[in-house]
Amino acid sequence: MSAIRTENLIKNFGSFRALDGLSLTVESGAVFGFLGPNGAGKTTTLRILTGLAHATSGTAWLDGMEAGKSPEINRKFGYLPEDPAFYPWMSAIEMLEYIGRIHGFPGKERRKRADELLELTGLIEARKRRVGGYSRGMKQRLGVAQALFHRPPVLLLDEPASALDPAGRKDILNLIEGLRGQCTVFMSTHILADVERVCDTVAIIDHGRLVTQAPRDELIARYAKPMLLLEVENGTDSTRLVEEIRLVEWARSVEVDGKRLIVTVNDLAAAQRELLNRAVALGLVVTHYEQVKPSLEDVFLRIVENSKEVVQS
Repeated sequence: MSAIRTENLIKNFGSFRALDGLSLTVESGAVFGFLGPNGAGKTTTLRILTGLAHATSGTAWLDGMEAGKSPEINRKFGYLPEDPAFYPWMSAIEMLEYIGRIHGFPGKERRKRADELLELTGLIEARKRRVGGYSRGMKQRLGVAQALFHRPPVLLLDEPASALDPAGRKDILNLIEGLRGQCTVFMSTHILADVERVCDTVAIIDHGRLVTQAPRDELIARYAKPMLLLEVENGTDSTRLVEEIRLVEWARSVEVDGKRLIVTVNDLAAAQRELLNRAVALGLVVTHYEQVKPSLEDVFLRIVENSKEVVQS
């Protein structure tokens, strides 16, 4: 059974349509990446799933229950908003125990679960400090802990690692990865590397519409264009080579990053035959040359660009 399903969700804010017939399905136990540019409708979708907002039309279900229709559905999910807010006078342990009381945990079990989650999210040493003195990243960690407290079957995360330093991001991503198969994680983020690292399936929305949804590796294989990386010696002028590449049919685009040229190609065989030869013929000293694997970021940018062209036409 699917853990999350939306069917033709429409959400209007006055004359602005934030969601425009959004339909998607998330299988149970998946770590699901929900991507889109700013204003695409990601947070609006999450708010509808949690019951914090109501769709203008259409329906959403969580673990078989219709979103926003019954208080019982609150036991089905944990939710981390983009900017979690807590009572600033409480300590982390007091905050989690308070959450435990809301969910009906008895005293001993409540304290044990709070300690478990503080350890899991790296806050055990700061458990008695007032939350008002926490950094944004620490509040983000505490937000993940409160969302997991009642062991929900569905976890809804809105930018779960955006405020964390690299070490903190790694810890939270490891935690999310460890939840695979234990609960369904629906993760909205703009950090594409995080999605590429932990998500099984990816959905991309733009202008409130689902553009594509597929397993991560399938998405990269389907949409990514092959790329060649050519690096020249310091001080070498590659301007003429860039000009030539922009004129040939086998090249889709060329990006210059210092002494590196990254060429996205339409015809890999032709590019492999000609690119290096052209560089050598122009007298460039090539220090590195390889085919590079496209990333989810490359796929995302291409899909969103194509989506904008469709909307504008």
